[in-house]
Amino acid sequence: MSSSSPLPSSSSPSSSPLLPPAARLRGLRPDWLRDPKVWRTEVLAGLVVALALIPEAISFSIIAGVDPAIGLFASFTMAVTIAVVGGRRAMISAATGAVALVIAPLNREHGLGHLVAAVILAGVFQVILGAVGVAKLMRFIPRSVMVGFVNSLAILIFLAQVPELTDVPWPVYPLVAAGLALMVLFPRVTTTVPAPLVSIVILTVVTVAAGIAVPTVGDKGELPSSLPMPGLPDVPFTVDTLTTVAPYAFAMALVGLMESLMTAKLVDDITDTQSNKTRESIGQGIANIVTGFFGGMGGCAMIGQTMINVKVSGARTRLSTFLAGAFLMVLCIVFGPIVSDIPMGALVAVMVMVSFATFDWHSVAPRTLKRMPAGEIAVMVITVAVVVATHNLAIGVVVGSVTAMVVFARRVAHFAEVTAVVDPDGRTAVYRVTGALFFASSNDLVQQFNYKDDPERIVIDLSAAHVWDASSVAALDAVETRYARRGKVVEITGLNEPSARIHGELTGELTGGH
Repeated sequence: MSSSSPLPSSSSPSSSPLLPPAARLRGLRPDWLRDPKVWRTEVLAGLVVALALIPEAISFSIIAGVDPAIGLFASFTMAVTIAVVGGRRAMISAATGAVALVIAPLNREHGLGHLVAAVILAGVFQVILGAVGVAKLMRFIPRSVMVGFVNSLAILIFLAQVPELTDVPWPVYPLVAAGLALMVLFPRVTTTVPAPLVSIVILTVVTVAAGIAVPTVGDKGELPSSLPMPGLPDVPFTVDTLTTVAPYAFAMALVGLMESLMTAKLVDDITDTQSNKTRESIGQGIANIVTGFFGGMGGCAMIGQTMINVKVSGARTRLSTFLAGAFLMVLCIVFGPIVSDIPMGALVAVMVMVSFATFDWHSVAPRTLKRMPAGEIAVMVITVAVVVATHNLAIGVVVGSVTAMVVFARRVAHFAEVTAVVDPDGRTAVYRVTGALFFASSNDLVQQFNYKDDPERIVIDLSAAHVWDASSVAALDAVETRYARRGKVVEITGLNEPSARIHGELTGELTGGH
């Protein structure tokens, strides 16, 4: 069902003209319709994710300063919509803390109507950004930033559980321990039913049957009793409204896309499959537009719930994403009283296990750290530190990527070398330049020549170098200028075609001539 899947070849069973129509249709059916095991895995995974979404959505609603139903509606519409239009199968999108933090000031200052308008406008921005190819920027995010992203995410997931473990009745702690034990041991018995679901059910039954007084999902807020209805945001449709919501909408669009694309890349690595990042970017926009018209608070990909779905439960198709949203509303509307009795300790145990499974332990192993370049380790640590300090994954990724660029520039800058060779007749000095010439490496280029003692003719051989930018051309011009002041002639040779083109266009134009 993913748009990233290759089209069937003419020799594939599903497209062979020798097969009857019924057989060809069977070949085109999604995996969950052809294999009962896949269907069972997807359904149970969707149920587990839905249970985990409820307290998260309520918590994010509180952060945004809106009624819990707003966050739950957003999670429902985001998940159901992205399951159809998204570019990454099995990834979960719903109301998130990052989006809540961005739009909370708008809701606080101007009210829910402006928040909903911002969600719709953010969706429009995301569709535009996706259409112009913003997803291609993902290739500029280095692995060290990706590892930092994953590790900081695991830390944030764990830290988000700490409030549920402080100032609570003592039975919460054995409940969490029992939940963790169940999730570790139950897969050794069978993997037919996801261990998190078993843990949640058993702990709920125990607490209700024994009458143990512990915090429950119902304590987080009242669950909705009906489906959301579509409508327009309650705001004046004026330029003033647009200028008010636009900055928040654009920030939300950027944060949502960055988190969604990073999560999609992570799922690509876990499942060893490719996703369509452009489709995912546009899909996120469509999902937010739909969510806004249903009065939701918007959202993006959720790394924690996605890890539950993909890594813990083993889901791989769009069905699990769709059912996570559908089950969420069914659980709230039909089984609200039962869901309200689920102990928070059971859900905390699930999220702690997700945190442990998400963290890249290999990246911090002593053996790995000894072999990794210091710059790579610094980028990873800075990414983690910024994310944990700001609780904003997008800021951490940006800072980490900029740091990685600086580290790379410093490293590459040392690769440019100048070697001097004087002709036997003493009338020509030949300088051979090797490496990449760009703003960082070209800064020291001017100092590598002996302007005073060189003969009248100087040849700069660039056959082993590449000119990348205007800074390099300006440096070469400066070298020529210094020699010209002493009545000496410089000849630049060996330029490859791209270098010759940029040098020819810019030489003599950057400083008003020689």
